[in-house]
Amino acid sequence: MAKFELNKAPLFKIFFKDMQISVNRESRTNSHKAFIRAGEEIDKGHSIFIFPEGTISSFGELKNFKNGPFKLAVEKQVPILPITFVNNWKLLQNGGFFKSYGKPGISTIVMHKPIQTTGLKEENIVDLRSRVFTLINSTLKKYNEQNRS
Repeated sequence: MAKFELNKAPLFKIFFKDMQISVNRESRTNSHKAFIRAGEEIDKGHSIFIFPEGTISSFGELKNFKNGPFKLAVEKQVPILPITFVNNWKLLQNGGFFKSYGKPGISTIVMHKPIQTTGLKEENIVDLRSRVFTLINSTLKKYNEQNRS
């Protein structure tokens, strides 16, 4: 899933043409349709890649996560594979490729262990979201502290 604005960038539009589920974050109706489609893709056995914070911080600080991806994982009873992009905020500063002083580089990632959602219910969504946020945020902070020294 990616924000609708990426469709305006010719390179991204070509690259994601057949695999992207675009989300217009300004429209609740469009967001709902995107999550229905994501659920259909999960039902087909496809993996879905979602950035639950929805944007890149200017200073490497993780922003609040939205509930939608966690609700979807719980409804479909599929695991979440948290991934920390520890230096994307430096490479794609303040809003992405065409809106910033982004620069080339190698994105460093940390793949965490999958978090199972089997048996979880709607009342577990906030705790699940918090657990994933804490995991990614602590990794991001640890990496940034190590690289300031």
